[in-house]
Amino acid sequence: STMRKRRTTDSSHSSTDLSEGKEELRLKQEVGLISGVSLIAGTMVGSGIFMSPEWVLHHMGSPASSLLIWAACGLLAMFGALSYAELGTIIKESGGEYIYILRIFGSFPAFLFAYTSVILVRPAGLAAVCLSFAEYAVAPFYPGCSSPQVVIKCTAAAGILLLTVINCLNVRLATSVMNIFTAAKLLALLVIVVGGVVLLAKGQTQSFQNAFQNTTAGIGAVGVAFYQGLWSYDGWNNLNYVTEELKKPEVTLPRAVMIAIPLVTCLYLLVNVSYLAAMTPSEMLSSGAVAVTWGDKVLGSWAWLISLSVAMSTFGSSNGTFFSGGRMCYIAAREGHMPAILSMAHVRRLTPSPALLFTSAMSLIMVISGSFTSIVNFFSFIAWFFYGMSITGLLYLKIKKPELPRSYKVPIIIPIIVLMAAVYLVLAPIIDQPQIEILYIVLFIFSGVILYFPLVRFKCHPRFLQKVTLHLQLFLEVAPTTRD
Repeated sequence: STMRKRRTTDSSHSSTDLSEGKEELRLKQEVGLISGVSLIAGTMVGSGIFMSPEWVLHHMGSPASSLLIWAACGLLAMFGALSYAELGTIIKESGGEYIYILRIFGSFPAFLFAYTSVILVRPAGLAAVCLSFAEYAVAPFYPGCSSPQVVIKCTAAAGILLLTVINCLNVRLATSVMNIFTAAKLLALLVIVVGGVVLLAKGQTQSFQNAFQNTTAGIGAVGVAFYQGLWSYDGWNNLNYVTEELKKPEVTLPRAVMIAIPLVTCLYLLVNVSYLAAMTPSEMLSSGAVAVTWGDKVLGSWAWLISLSVAMSTFGSSNGTFFSGGRMCYIAAREGHMPAILSMAHVRRLTPSPALLFTSAMSLIMVISGSFTSIVNFFSFIAWFFYGMSITGLLYLKIKKPELPRSYKVPIIIPIIVLMAAVYLVLAPIIDQPQIEILYIVLFIFSGVILYFPLVRFKCHPRFLQKVTLHLQLFLEVAPTTRD
């Protein structure tokens, strides 16, 4: 059948299994509905809503069309998440796109996704958000001038290390941090919304007069505007990465999606209206950080609250990205697509600590190596390519495998719309404004072929790796996990 059978544990693991003859070791189901909503909303609300509005406006040219982009991005994220909710109730395994591509299309495309995601996409995304956190966190210490890059990078690295400790210690601690920071950032967005309502009540509506004037119509410009908007919504699929740790996943997954994404979409629209009430379009376009400019204009001496809110927001978003990104690495290793040590969990804390440590190390390399000014467009290009593949898999299952048990069904028109949007988002910028960096990304994805055939297909593993794995197991106190 097309749905691939689950891999059994590799025989080589038996020699390094510390839990042999003892109670089975597996990750706990500790993520409930509130934590699920926090994971989605907390990851989505990061630096994007405080940074991206000016770029969406820049590419669209008018306030009204930029608001339409924000609404369309929210609708697309909702449709994508509802489609993923059905996938998550059919394939009840953690790993998100990776596990869906593996079970439906097979090992090779799943390996390419895992290779790209674990080595490049997830660490780069985490590094970018942590750099945003660092920039806002150190800004109050350097009033009137730009912060030194070395201070920003050191702060970002410290943030990554702190997240590593939190997530390695305890799943409940990580979800508690997520819940607290999600509440704090939603409160910060409400402050901006209320400020906007007050400004509108005072008659500051000049930005909404002739609101469609100067609208851009090019398909490439609209595609790039979508990329900038969707960066702020990124995280809508994060709950699918931890399906095995959800309490009652068949109920929790769809409910968390239906609560979190409409909530975030409404807040984003109201926050953008507040920005436009406080600033003219030209002021927004010249702003380096639109939220800070809004704070200076509306809050006066209390403007520092916005910098603090953005720092808290980006740290909370980093925690959600790290939480799900570590699981991605862990699941890929469990399926034999990454070194065996990354598929193990701490014998007492029951956290996938080797995968978390690896994700942390890759993110630190990204932070040290440079800045991420163009990461949004290239991250979105890769992401929507694989989102489209996962949605294609859902359509295949709906048409060819309708008998598979599922507790939730999405109308087929919704994944079709998401697939059309994914094709547009991948092709439009390439056709309208081709860039050499896109070619580099494609070459990087397919460079995985060099590793796949010797290491995965033909299992040519050097013997010394087994000894390294054994020593790492003893040092990290980890053992292979089992699953239902």
